Amino acid sequence: MYKKINSSPDIYIIYVPLPNNPLKELNCYVIKTKNKNLIIDTGFNMPECYEALSKGLNELKIDIDKTDLFLTHLHADHTGLTSSIMKDDSTIYMSKPDYDYIDRNLNGEYWESMDASYLMEGFDENELKSVRKVNPSKIFNIKKMFDTVIVEDNFKFNIGEYEFTCISTCGHTPGHMCLYMENEKILFSGDHILFDITPNITRWKNVKNSLADYLNSLEKIKRFDISITLPAHRGNKNNEDVYERIEQIIHHHRERLEETAYIVASNSGINAYDVAGKMKWSMHGKRWDEAPVQQKWFAVGEALAHLDYLELENKVYKELKDNIYRYYV
Repeated sequence: MYKKINSSPDIYIIYVPLPNNPLKELNCYVIKTKNKNLIIDTGFNMPECYEALSKGLNELKIDIDKTDLFLTHLHADHTGLTSSIMKDDSTIYMSKPDYDYIDRNLNGEYWESMDASYLMEGFDENELKSVRKVNPSKIFNIKKMFDTVIVEDNFKFNIGEYEFTCISTCGHTPGHMCLYMENEKILFSGDHILFDITPNITRWKNVKNSLADYLNSLEKIKRFDISITLPAHRGNKNNEDVYERIEQIIHHHRERLEETAYIVASNSGINAYDVAGKMKWSMHGKRWDEAPVQQKWFAVGEALAHLDYLELENKVYKELKDNIYRYYV
């Protein structure tokens, strides 16, 4: 299913289903011009996603030989079909940090280091083994690595008569990129800004403070003149002002930081897994011990991002005891 959402430029949205995933769908955007087209993000590497994306592209009469691809970030729901829909000589734009992470994901290095880290944060070993079997980032990843044009902050490229500017917005991932059309005042926000849910912010290997990076990237977007914001998931049902939404997300994380600090203060020596278990989540009435294991994995990652922030602010500290980190105010 696709829908036209803008003229001059002609922008279409293909709704790519994400089965059994709380995000529900990926908004794949297609910018169509006379001479060239651009696809933004792809969906999981799974049959339902491939069928929906292929059908939408065929109905729009998209010639892949005249089409480039922009990947906002490394997550499999955005990159999974890259090697399935694009050709070996296609132009694919992506940031270097996220491109490198995908490479490490495929060879298993990333998952091994993450497992070791999560064990030291109190995650149960059997649950971690289960995560590998069900985590969509692992099982619906790309078939094979692809060549890419590395983009950095303020990198510009053209599709037909339209100019696009890459905006580095690290936080959700180390190399997340938004795409901005200055003349048209249109922002493709990827997972950096979502309107009816907040993006997951987690700890990343070799990143000191992913939450601070994310908050700084939100402040950065406020400097741009934006009339239309096109997020990668859900939509903007209430036609919220993007600047207002940014303030709401910042406020959400400030409250999260206060909540995290309170939990540590009330439970001296607590590990990150148990911190996540005491935080407020939208789990449709389920208790922490009833939550799906992949939901726990993402929740612990978010708790760690907030603990890292508080630690660098000297509001909490951690000590390694019996090979598990314990947190104190």
